[in-house]
Amino acid sequence: MNPVALITGSSRGIGRGIALALARSGHDVMINYAGRLEAAQQTARDAQNAARAEGQSIRAPICQADIGKPDDRARLIDAVRDQLGRLDVLVNNAGITSIGRRDILEAEEEEFDRLMAINLKGPFFLTQRAANWMLEQASADSPPAFSPKIITISSISAIAVSTNRADYCIAKTALGMMTQLYASRLAAHGIRVFEVRPGIIDSDMTAPVRDKYDKLLKEGLTPIRRWGTPEDVGRAVAALASDAFPYSTGDIIHVDGGYHIRRL
Repeated sequence: MNPVALITGSSRGIGRGIALALARSGHDVMINYAGRLEAAQQTARDAQNAARAEGQSIRAPICQADIGKPDDRARLIDAVRDQLGRLDVLVNNAGITSIGRRDILEAEEEEFDRLMAINLKGPFFLTQRAANWMLEQASADSPPAFSPKIITISSISAIAVSTNRADYCIAKTALGMMTQLYASRLAAHGIRVFEVRPGIIDSDMTAPVRDKYDKLLKEGLTPIRRWGTPEDVGRAVAALASDAFPYSTGDIIHVDGGYHIRRL
């Protein structure tokens, strides 16, 4: 029996990198997507191939769900239960960038609400639903088959101000507090909760600002002067999903090339 991971928003970008890394480490993975079916199908195939290359055999079903919608969140958890039978790792990765990237003085309420539904409310209530299932699982498993983890992907935007993406920055900051809250509540039940905070990652989301960040990285924005990759984030998540950190919870794992270091 393999441990089972659900990765939201895993058809492409960072989520895809996480799915492949977890597949390589022997996890069955539920690939979630909102609208790109073909990308999800490709990620599922690639996850199985990546696992096979490591001598692993895994399952990689797919499920369409918009985590900003309550019914979709419920359907996603039901799909994991029906197709994979258990849940050992939840990775909250799905998110959107600021709609319109409007200046904070021109932000629109409808766009703010949509982003918050996906980037904050969705992860909060999906984590609640997953955690309750993990608690049920723990009471049924004797001894526990695997040590459950909840891992939320945030961003350096949790600490770096962008006045044309206020809603995005606010949501990412709030995910850090969400991590602390769930870590505190669930520790006594053996469920460990972490935040992974990526920096400048080469993905679809950053493609429109590639020239800007190429220049900033060359000038030393980060001590490690290169773009991060989805694989970098995936390897960090796979490490947390393992039992390599048995006496840790609530931690922030920076995958940002050292951006978070204060320098003069």
